[in-house]
Amino acid sequence: MNETLLEQGREAASRGDWQQAHELLMGAVASEPLSAADLLLTADVAYAAGHLDVTIDVLERLHAESARTGDRLTAASAATRVAMSLLFDTALVAPVRGWLKRAEGHLEGYDDTPVHAWLAVARNYERLLSGDFLEARRWARRAIEVGAKHDPAAAAIGRIAEARSLILDGEVQQGLALLDEAAVATVSGELDSFLTGVVYCELVCALQALAQYDLAEEWTQAMERWRHGRAVGSIHGRCRVHRAEILRLRGSNNEAETEALLACEELRPYLRREFGWPLTELGRIRLRKGDIPGAEEAFVAAHEAGWDPQPGLALVFLARGDVALAAASIRDAIDHPTKIPSKELPPNTELRRAPLLDAQVEIAIAAGDLDRARWAADELGKVAELFGSKALTATAAAALGRVRLAEGDAESARRDLDEALHLWSEVGAPYESALARMGLAQAHRREGHEERAVLEFEAARATFERIGATQLAERAAHACTRVAQETIGAEPRPQLDQAPGAVVGEGSAASRVSVFRREGEYWSVTFDGHTARLRDVKGLRYITRLLADPGRAVHVLDLVAVERGPIAGRMHESATSEPSISPPGDSGEMLDTRAKNAYRRRLVEIDEDIEDARAVGDSDREAQADAEREFLARELSRAVGLGGRDRRAGSASERARASVTRAVRAALARVREHHASLGEHLDRTIRTGVYCAYLPDPRTPVDWKL
Repeated sequence: MNETLLEQGREAASRGDWQQAHELLMGAVASEPLSAADLLLTADVAYAAGHLDVTIDVLERLHAESARTGDRLTAASAATRVAMSLLFDTALVAPVRGWLKRAEGHLEGYDDTPVHAWLAVARNYERLLSGDFLEARRWARRAIEVGAKHDPAAAAIGRIAEARSLILDGEVQQGLALLDEAAVATVSGELDSFLTGVVYCELVCALQALAQYDLAEEWTQAMERWRHGRAVGSIHGRCRVHRAEILRLRGSNNEAETEALLACEELRPYLRREFGWPLTELGRIRLRKGDIPGAEEAFVAAHEAGWDPQPGLALVFLARGDVALAAASIRDAIDHPTKIPSKELPPNTELRRAPLLDAQVEIAIAAGDLDRARWAADELGKVAELFGSKALTATAAAALGRVRLAEGDAESARRDLDEALHLWSEVGAPYESALARMGLAQAHRREGHEERAVLEFEAARATFERIGATQLAERAAHACTRVAQETIGAEPRPQLDQAPGAVVGEGSAASRVSVFRREGEYWSVTFDGHTARLRDVKGLRYITRLLADPGRAVHVLDLVAVERGPIAGRMHESATSEPSISPPGDSGEMLDTRAKNAYRRRLVEIDEDIEDARAVGDSDREAQADAEREFLARELSRAVGLGGRDRRAGSASERARASVTRAVRAALARVREHHASLGEHLDRTIRTGVYCAYLPDPRTPVDWKL
């Protein structure tokens, strides 16, 4: 029977049916010992199926068994893979050091092997995440040299790692050139699917951190094309976060929010502290949309995950009007930076400080603390000069312009803000461009150029409206009206780009009117001039709910709730509320027995690392390990209640996701059968999952009559 389970598991894995392969292989593992190759396959399949703790557990088992039998090379390989898994998905660095120490012990006496190359990769990342860039580069060179002879994938990752170290150390051009070299290996097909995804992700992370958005967008698009059908494990969710970052930059906030929400669901089984990364991105998007409660929810959730939510949380306080709390919050974030290792974000370098300094300028001006604002703007200018990207230069110019405007130097402020507007326009960042226009309008007004001020306010308003930043659009419109009435004595120019009530995308023609309306037991649907009637099925009701809110992510539990009452009666609620981060329900224990045991093993490993750090007098390493211990202890305490009883986790969403997906797919098949063009349109624009959405092309919007 065991051979049958094993063979079936191998076959399921070969066709990419990860869940079935996982169940079959775990059954085989429980029956009798497997070979090292089959245990490695089991670990890989568990990872692809979303069971990170199982992956690490199986690798630990392989390490123990190989060490017992004297197979030191396999033991070293397993230990290195445990370290890599902990690095890439938990960002817990202290346990990594213990596993790498074990691997090095097993490798004593061996000449270079592929394991040596991957050990060097892991050592590099441990040093990189700890901020030791010089030592990180030394290990990256070792990975490249050994990998070139024994494992091209390790060499490719080593090149990326060395490039990131160079960039973070201020050697930007050399680092970018090395990134290009690493990219060649990615597109040449030399690497397997998972490692291809890792290289893509590392490329985009490096470019995003440097604010090289044009290059980051190119690689994000390449990553997006690659991930469909090929991304496994956490790579798929990481792709979504990078896509959300670019969409936010380009002003597609609704679509960006949907991607960020989907990323949260996909990354939930994998990430620990770094789960705060997609949550923080979600908060940034919502803050731009003016959804202050939703932004605060996301930032607080990131903080609870052990992530640094700043400067987002400070900007939420400012948006709520609590300037004193915002000022105290951002000052503390700058004066006492958190030392949270992250593969996705730069370590505690000047690049990590840049967004904090930018927020400090805005908050200090609001608080009337111009000395602090000037200091932050000057510091931001130094960062921009060091790293030299167009976006960082634009950020620094806008910050300095705001400070000079507050100081009363309108002429200098105008020059700075004009430069910022020019640079942000070249980058293709409409939100930042509109903010620069707002400042430029104020500078024009201070200089007595009221008509120029009105033009800039009008342009800013139009941009804010187009990208869904409603509160800022209202502020710009109000400023425009006030200037026109107080200084020109006339109303602002009429808007020529849209009629009242029209929904027009950038560069689009007038929106098309279509119908998707229930009439008793049938639905009447009109699209592209053709009308069809469809018999009622549940999936059509779900689709209608999505059509009612284009661009809005709707949780499957909210879709299921449609069954409890008429859709029309729920429209107001859906239009004014966002899905929560963790919808209610019950999917069992917050941490299962395996996960809790893994956490306890990590705590022991962290304690060992703390003792080692104390022995050598490394206070930074000790502080880092202490922070990781506190995080894991908090996670365990959240999962275990009074008397040691397990707390239950909220996630009825998985059952709802499967049900809604089946119903929507069945409904789409029916639509295609009776109305081909509408079926094609909905196939392109309907997204299903834990969060579902209707995402039409903004250039060709559809005005649905429901």
